[in-house]
Amino acid sequence: MGREAWDACAGLTGDPFISYDFLHACEASDSAAPRQGWAPRHLSLRDDHDDVLGVMPLYLKGNSQGEYVFDHSWADAYERAGGRYYPKLLGAVPFTPATGPRFLHAPGTDAATVRQALLQGALGLTGQTGVSSLHVNFPTEAEWLAMGEMGLLLRQDMQFIWRNDGYQTFDDFLAALSSNRRKTIRRERRDAREGLDIRVLTGAEITGAHWDAFFAFYMDTGSRKWGRPYLTREFFALIGQTMADKIALVMAFRGDTPIAGALNFIGRDALYGRQWGTLEDVPFLHFELCYYAAIQFAIARGLSRVEAGAQGDHKIARGYLPSPVYSAHYIADKALRVPVARYLDQERPGMAAEIEAMTRELSPYKSS
Repeated sequence: MGREAWDACAGLTGDPFISYDFLHACEASDSAAPRQGWAPRHLSLRDDHDDVLGVMPLYLKGNSQGEYVFDHSWADAYERAGGRYYPKLLGAVPFTPATGPRFLHAPGTDAATVRQALLQGALGLTGQTGVSSLHVNFPTEAEWLAMGEMGLLLRQDMQFIWRNDGYQTFDDFLAALSSNRRKTIRRERRDAREGLDIRVLTGAEITGAHWDAFFAFYMDTGSRKWGRPYLTREFFALIGQTMADKIALVMAFRGDTPIAGALNFIGRDALYGRQWGTLEDVPFLHFELCYYAAIQFAIARGLSRVEAGAQGDHKIARGYLPSPVYSAHYIADKALRVPVARYLDQERPGMAAEIEAMTRELSPYKSS
């Protein structure tokens, strides 16, 4: 399926990650490739005239790497019992823990009808191929609830999201915080920026030299954190060619030399923080590039939120509050499905309670 047909469905959403260009960059760059455990099996729904009514990003996965919804314990338990967990089907965007639509419909079609047909197609493919399971990671809440109504098992986790309460400037945001947090953030920004030039680059401002530098940061930091970063240099070349206007690359320079960077994608109403890296250990620089500069950019662009990626309760003190994120799961074998369902039934209310407690007890914002 070509770009035009795919983006006729994806373009309605304003989500950069389910665009043809982003998925193509993941696959064409050999970042999300069959030998890495990502075999594309994207679904399309067509009418009698072969016109595309809807699409779903879908992969045949040979492992659980790069998903950010952890099912390793399920796989281990099933395989210890003699089952074969991999391959499985995954409806998601590779290496991207960002909530977004997973069932995309063309203009003039009914979203619920298309979603139901695509999900039925994915479930049918699960049976036809004999794989163990189907997983849909980081769908919207509406999609999540609809999948639950169709019998999928529902899971809830949390991320930390900054929300724009009508701020016109970064100082407006600071004014909403407690006095101690306001002082701490100002000090962290001052210390992080000392001796450095922080620039936010978008569109044609981003050159091949910037991508070379950022890839070096990404590889160095990623290798120490994860052992093997997922994305290739070609991935960054491709998004630089096709998605530059949807990218905000925050770079720190010492003189003329870049020393650190953070990659963000610009959606219709959100800024999505993705990879970051550095070659110098500068106090608070991570907070400045990944959190504070992102907030400042979002305010300037009038965006409603910043989604800063997976994990990290240290984000709360920087204004990012816990929010629910979702996944849905179909497991073919009842011997695995029943205990997983029981576990998720216990996990969901616990996660909801944890989100509520963290917001109540740790929020840096002034009490209203």
